[in-house]
Amino acid sequence: MQNNPLEKNVNKWLQGDYPQEVKTQILQLKEKNPEEFADAFYKELEFGTGGLRGIMGIGPNRMNKYTIGAATQAIANYLHQLYPSERIKIAIAYDSRNNSRYFSEIASQILSANKIHCYLFEDLRPLPELSFTVRHLQCQAGIMVTASHNPKEYNGYKVFWNDGAQLVPPHDKNILTEIRKIKTNSEINWEGNNEYIQLIGEKIDEIYLNKIKSLSLNPDSILKQANLPIIYSPLHGTGITLIPKALKMFGFNNLRIVHEQATPDGNFPTVLSPNPEEKLTMSMALQQGEEQGCCLVLATDPDTDRMGVAVRNDENKLELLNGNMVATLLIYYLLQEWKNHNKLNGNQFIAKTIVTTDIILEIAKDFKVECENVLTGFKYIAEKISENENKKQFIIGGEESYGMLVGDFVRDKDAVSACCLMAELTAHLKNQNTTPFELLKELYVKYGFYKESLFSITKKGKSGAEAIQNKMLELRNTPPKSIANSKITTIHDYLTQCSYDVKNNKTQKISLPKSNVLQFITEDNSKITIRPSGTEPKIKIYMAVKGELRSKKDFALINQQLTQKIKTIEDFLRDLVNTES
Repeated sequence: MQNNPLEKNVNKWLQGDYPQEVKTQILQLKEKNPEEFADAFYKELEFGTGGLRGIMGIGPNRMNKYTIGAATQAIANYLHQLYPSERIKIAIAYDSRNNSRYFSEIASQILSANKIHCYLFEDLRPLPELSFTVRHLQCQAGIMVTASHNPKEYNGYKVFWNDGAQLVPPHDKNILTEIRKIKTNSEINWEGNNEYIQLIGEKIDEIYLNKIKSLSLNPDSILKQANLPIIYSPLHGTGITLIPKALKMFGFNNLRIVHEQATPDGNFPTVLSPNPEEKLTMSMALQQGEEQGCCLVLATDPDTDRMGVAVRNDENKLELLNGNMVATLLIYYLLQEWKNHNKLNGNQFIAKTIVTTDIILEIAKDFKVECENVLTGFKYIAEKISENENKKQFIIGGEESYGMLVGDFVRDKDAVSACCLMAELTAHLKNQNTTPFELLKELYVKYGFYKESLFSITKKGKSGAEAIQNKMLELRNTPPKSIANSKITTIHDYLTQCSYDVKNNKTQKISLPKSNVLQFITEDNSKITIRPSGTEPKIKIYMAVKGELRSKKDFALINQQLTQKIKTIEDFLRDLVNTES
């Protein structure tokens, strides 16, 4: 019995010092929904580099008072070990999700019971402001209660270190060790001390927003386009607290809010999932944008670190841009304007992740600016900023999953600043009688037509998690020789940290940290990346292809050809990943 994790976890909760109502709830769940019961108890919710994330409910594999409590007590224990004679401070923020405020209050009570000073936001706030606050108030750590763009059933608990970035080794592993040391509820200090809790809010907002305002590169362009019609939707999340204010500070006076999605609501009543990457999620904002003749549509996810964008295309219809397109536009705009303002001196750098479009590498090369290529996850971009502190100046970083960061006063993706700069870019181009869509085509002509797409295969529960791991092991041990009739020339295995040249049978070391990621490069310059999601029961497949665009007038034709190529690759990969060995 002790070797069965499910039985062991159930016995721990039923025989342990949990309240009777919790034990009753467990027995009811077992009787009414055995499958959900098994999923809630077969393992403990993993504490990864981003903290905790999972479905809300009872059990060790769920987000609840007790999993939050153990993680928070572990953080307190770890911080006291690291800073035995210092005054320890932690900033805490939360989003609009169900139980987010409740979980944040539990965390503040436990930390205060451990004599740790808590700066608790009085109301919901965006994640990037929490990252900023950690640095601004010189905290040793920070906590953001959010599950980002996940469906409403989820919540999460992101942990930040003193640099304002999410945890990187060894702190994640050390905190996990402390969590495992906690065997009973009596080891968690539940009774808070309000003397250690300080509410914060508007004063921090003002300082943060002024920092955002300082990023503006073309205030004169905004002045001429102050009435630029912009649609914005916070998708029932935290963006409503700051983005309208930030755009107003930049000088935009004609912002129209999607009022049906303006009220924070953890049930996200108007969308299936509050993810601006999804067209259906953006449909209400797009409809309002078309009806009101707006040239720019912006939306943010619940914790306001991701930004969705739509602009007018060749047919004067609003078209959604993917994260790679947005990153391409903003990175080019910033580098061009830094050059125009004589701010580039060879001592700057930008950053992207290994699954983000490689056109960024070409743009950086053109401007003679170094581009750091890091693992998936914005914490790795933040890590590069810290490594280059007082050596090289960070300009901008981006990732394909709709995340951008401008400047270094925040150390995570920041949709507040990204929305402001996307609006500024649009205004600047309008003064030149052009659009973001036209600029994108010009960049494809100049640097190559890079097109990317992503799909995921979901495999839920214990069996799903095992299937994902088995598939990754199979692809690693017996990789395909070709993908969609194009031979594989190079395999990058980030878990073994080896890059294999298939043609020449040569291997070289990958300098990036270990990660369960496989990347295949084919002879026609396609790039396919496969990795398990770190936050959802999914295996993610990223596809990138490249073509030549000799003239903007050929855009539709080449775009269609590349779209078909991606579809062919996707069909092949779906069969490959879904086929059982």
